[in-house]
Amino acid sequence: MRRVKVGAALVLAALLAAPIVSGDQAGQQAKPTPGTVVNINTATAEQLDGLPGIGAKLAARIIDYRQKNGGFKKLEDLMNVQGIGEKNFLKLKPLITLGVPKTEKGSQGHS
Repeated sequence: MRRVKVGAALVLAALLAAPIVSGDQAGQQAKPTPGTVVNINTATAEQLDGLPGIGAKLAARIIDYRQKNGGFKKLEDLMNVQGIGEKNFLKLKPLITLGVPKTEKGSQGHS
């Protein structure tokens, strides 16, 4: 009887220590870790899709906006993309960065 209790306790401890993965999370691309920052002017659709609240359709809209407008000039421009409001933007802000758009590179020469 004592072995059964010890065995049950070990199984319970293993279950409690294991990460819980819901059906929605199984097989999904890993979200960026806190140290990972995504450049919204150069990111691929897959990289954007890895951000919280961004799916494939929204990633495509971000890329479309970027192509039509020559890149994002400031992070807040992301809110000009349909589907990204202030609340979603505030969640994304620490995970995104802004590189210099291609149209502006090289325009500032050093003598």
